[in-house]
Amino acid sequence: MSNPSPTTPRPSVIQLAIKEKAALYAAYIPLFADGGIFIPTTRDYKLGDDVYVLLSLPDDPQRFPVAGKVAWVTPARAAANRTQGVGIRFPSDEKSRLLKLKIEEILGGHLASERPTQTI
Repeated sequence: MSNPSPTTPRPSVIQLAIKEKAALYAAYIPLFADGGIFIPTTRDYKLGDDVYVLLSLPDDPQRFPVAGKVAWVTPARAAANRTQGVGIRFPSDEKSRLLKLKIEEILGGHLASERPTQTI
């Protein structure tokens, strides 16, 4: 397979299926203004690399395509036994804004359900 231009490599495609709300909570990056997601990977990425993510959320058959950028890298053997991988920053577009809202809606309900009640 030939690469169309040696100077602009194609972005890699990563499929990430998050099955549980707790896993989504652990992977979601609210610090990025447009949202973002942590992806465990052993592949070497550099800051600013383009990455195309096909993201599946809990209890949702739809896959959300995200053309993001690597915003941080957690290397192998990182401190505190953190998982090796990359933080992908969502682009500032309408699709990403809606995805961010959807993720925060899922997490909002999950976070509320974890609170202890005064009744039992």
